[in-house]
Amino acid sequence: MALVLTQPDRPAGRGQQPMPSAVKRFAVAHRLEVFQPATLKSDAVLARLQAASADAMVVAAYGLILPVAAIQAVPHVLNIHASLLPRWRGAAPIQRALLAGDSTTGISIMQMDAGLDTGPVLMREVIPISADDDAGTLHDKLAELGARLIVRALAELASGKLRATAQDGSQATYAAKIEKRDTALDWSRPAAEIERAVRAFCPSPGAVASLHGEPLKLWRARAVEGAGRPGSVLSAGEAIVVACGVGALAITELQRPGRNRIQAKQFLLGHPLPPGARFDVA
Repeated sequence: MALVLTQPDRPAGRGQQPMPSAVKRFAVAHRLEVFQPATLKSDAVLARLQAASADAMVVAAYGLILPVAAIQAVPHVLNIHASLLPRWRGAAPIQRALLAGDSTTGISIMQMDAGLDTGPVLMREVIPISADDDAGTLHDKLAELGARLIVRALAELASGKLRATAQDGSQATYAAKIEKRDTALDWSRPAAEIERAVRAFCPSPGAVASLHGEPLKLWRARAVEGAGRPGSVLSAGEAIVVACGVGALAITELQRPGRNRIQAKQFLLGHPLPPGARFDVA
């Protein structure tokens, strides 16, 4: 391996001390050369890429847009993308697939070009999205799949067997970055949609429901039958059942700010919610 690129160390934790990325920690542990430019647009960075004399560059969730000059600095630039392109081009393909209720997703190994995830697909594999998958579990499945596929793709590239297939742009959908406003639950929506939001935002940044002005992060919830005024508590025991626009949401695990995640029944010991109590509605 000629060179490992990762973003500069970022402040993290309570002390906000600069912390290396997982990629950097792995590279250092294996005595690989690490390069952490703040941007890939400078002439010095491009010269460093060219000097590496690599046959191929592999990109996985790098977090910075690669300029055309950087892509052209290496003969082959392969991106590991966590969707079945052209569906869910962009920053948050895992979360958007869950929010949309997709039944399948997968990994696409693509040749990078000047567009946003628009390059030809070199290899892809489909996996099902299970009913209990959240963004965390799905990320881990796709990370394992992506690692296996990129090894195969590089081997086929070296042997001249790798073939590119152009994407059908008319079928493209865009996976926009998740913003803070996206995580606030709207109780007027159907319970099935709200359940998908809880799964899509777990473990981070977390779907948020406000109760008496306090934001609560929901870790586990499922859509159930029920009817009532959206946001109102229908029952509270093993789960907190809240009426939605259609159906109801049974919350089974949640977290108060600065506290540990707990089961709903534990939460209710200190915060009883009689039927008719209501979550905040915007």
